[in-house]
This record gives sequence, structure tokens and C-alpha cells, in this order.
Amino acid sequence: MKIRHATMEDLKAITELEALCFPPEEAAGYEAFQERLQEFAECFWLLLEGDRLVAMVNGMATDIPLLSDAMYEDATMHRKDGEWQMIFGVLTHPGYQRQGYASMLLGRVICDAKLAGRRGLVLTCKERLLPFYSEFGFQNEGVSQSVHGGAVWYDMRLTF
Repeated sequence: MKIRHATMEDLKAITELEALCFPPEEAAGYEAFQERLQEFAECFWLLLEGDRLVAMVNGMATDIPLLSDAMYEDATMHRKDGEWQMIFGVLTHPGYQRQGYASMLLGRVICDAKLAGRRGLVLTCKERLLPFYSEFGFQNEGVSQSVHGGAVWYDMRLTF
């Protein structure tokens, strides 16, 4: 297994993994990922087995302390030296789930965010994933204002 940042050559595989892991109303599409990769490819962490994309964590950096739905739509909100690492998605290919790959990759993202001098990480998740993120030290800040995909989300924050 190898961890690396994404490049534009990963666009198709990233879009396919997103479609496998999220319902259509929540999944970002090809054009959204194309824009995100152009703006902040360094905020995509990929776990590969050979050439196969097994898991991914992606998001943007910003000085805004709360993840908003607008961030999913506007990649130019990214700030390379932003105080907060936003996490848009933590995904593992269905054939590789429950083997610790998402945990391994998220641990790397947390380490990289610390090394980059960020204040911490912010994400939203569904209620069933609250215990998973709590294991990494994320604190539940309550129900999010996000209406992304029509789901109920919880704001989670890990402050260094």
C-alpha cells in the first residue's frame, strides 16, 4: 500500500470511488473533482494498492472555522495556508472496507495537518460515524447547518 497526493491523472478513479461510496445526491461529480484538483490537489490523500485506488480523504484548507455547503461548490474558497483542514470525504472502496485503511489514511491526514501548522481539522458526518471520528479525538459540536444531499450531518472538530 502506498499513500500519495492526487494528480489530475487520478480524476477518473476519484470520481468512481466517490460514486461507489456516497449516494448520488451526496456524491461529487467529475466536474467538481476536476475543479478541486486544479485548486487543491495537495488536499487529496490517496491510498493505493498497486494502481488501484483503495481509499481517499479529501477536502480543502481555509481560515473559515466551520465546514459549509458552499465549500463543496466553490473550490476557490481554498487557502493554501488556511488554519483549518476541512474534510469533505473519507472513503474506502467497498471491497476493502473494515481493514483499517480509512483509519490509516485519516491518521496520515491528521499528522500532515499538524505538520502544516493548521489549528485542526473539521468535518461533517452522519450520526452512525460519530464514534469512529471520536476515536481520533474529534469532538461532536452538534447537528450541522449543512443540508448537503438532504441528510442530517453533525459538525466534528479536532483542535490541536
